[in-house]
Formats: sequence, C-alpha cells, structure tokens
Amino acid sequence: MLCFFLKKNLIDNIYKILKLARFYKSYRRYVRLISRGELPTLSFYPCIDDNTGATPFDAHYFYQGIWALKKIKNSRTKSHIDVGSEIKWVGLLSTVTDMTFIDIRPFNAKLENLTIRSGDILNLPFGDNSVSSLSCLHVAEHIGLGRYGDKLDAKGTEKACKELMRVLKPGGNLYFSVPVGKEKTYFNAHRVHLSKTIIEYFRGLKLIELSGVTDSGEFIENIDMNILENSTYACGLFWFRKKEG
Repeated sequence: MLCFFLKKNLIDNIYKILKLARFYKSYRRYVRLISRGELPTLSFYPCIDDNTGATPFDAHYFYQGIWALKKIKNSRTKSHIDVGSEIKWVGLLSTVTDMTFIDIRPFNAKLENLTIRSGDILNLPFGDNSVSSLSCLHVAEHIGLGRYGDKLDAKGTEKACKELMRVLKPGGNLYFSVPVGKEKTYFNAHRVHLSKTIIEYFRGLKLIELSGVTDSGEFIENIDMNILENSTYACGLFWFRKKEG
C-alpha cells in the first residue's frame, strides 16, 4: 500500500514539474510582449492544469443534475428536500421550487427559496411519511466511511437508504444516485454497489426509472441493468416512488 502511494505521488510530482516548466516558458514569452519589462514574481498565479484539448467535466455529476432537475421541474412540486447533493445543483434547483437542503456540513449562503439546515442522513429531521419530493445524489456511497467526519459504519449506505425511505411520503418521489458496478469499497472514498443491491435496499418503494452513466461517460435513459452490473464505476440514476395505501 505504501509503495503504491509513493509511486503515485512521484508520478504526480513529475507531471507538476513539467507543467510548471511550461508555465515559466509561457511567462518568459509573455514578458517579451510587454514594454515595461518583467512582471514581478508576486504577480504569479499559476494555473497549470487548464491547458487541455477539451474542457474536463465529471460525467456523473453533469448528467445526474440534468436528469434530476428535469424530473423535479416536470413534477411541479411546490417544495423539495435534498440531502447532501452538490451545492451548485442545489442552488440551481432553488430557481424552480422551494428548496430545503440538509447536510452534516451545512454551507453559508442566502438565496430566495433556499433553506439550509444541519442534519444527518442517518437521522433526518423529518417525521415518518412526511416528505413528498426528495433527492440524494452521489451521497449515500460515502456514509460510514468517515470521509466527511461521519461515524464509521460498514452498513452506512444501507442505513442511509432506509432513512430516506422512512421519511418519504406515500405517493412521494425519490431521486437517488450512487456509483454502481461490481461491488467494492474504496476506503475511505466511496462504495460501489450493484444496482440490484440498491433496489433491494429500497424494497417497499416502486422503481419508476433506472437510467445511468456508463464507465465511458455515456448517459443512457432507461438503461439495461446488465450494463451497469458489469461496470467498474458507473452511475445509477434511480427514480423511486413510495406506494400508497
């Protein structure tokens, strides 16, 4: 394990040195273009990772945000609760519905239609069967690994699913995503689950739709579960509804 990290750090540092050399070469070329001589080194603000052939993006977060926002908007819900998802997406969602954001690490921002509350996904501050529209995107795979200061718990993801199911109102919608594929725990980053494991965790809810982002970064609506089950690090996008009666 130690050898792996030392080798990775060595490779990373070599790349950084090469990028800094390119930065300095670019700086020397730039000062020749200006009439007042060299820029003071205190003016340096090296951005060495942005010179790429294409704009990089995280396919999981990009597609899941569009997928969930479209469904929430089309549902015409007057209020929505999100647990721990990406805060930029939460801010955008507040433009289409009244938003409440719950997280173990709340952030300080003020927006119309956005309420931010401190809360634990394993003990949500809502009663049973009380939330009609709920989301939790790329969150539950971290629970119980201690990455964000939470308590270690080998069944953290499963318990998070049960708590989300507890507060969901009969007839209510849950938009949920996690990494899916061959099951493995990457301590302390995240877990990868089989899609059928997640569906089992939410037994009692009706699966309305399963979409996904493949290992290659392709978004597929109503994806064949077999594609996800044979993946390494895909993203499962689950739309559940709680049965009424």
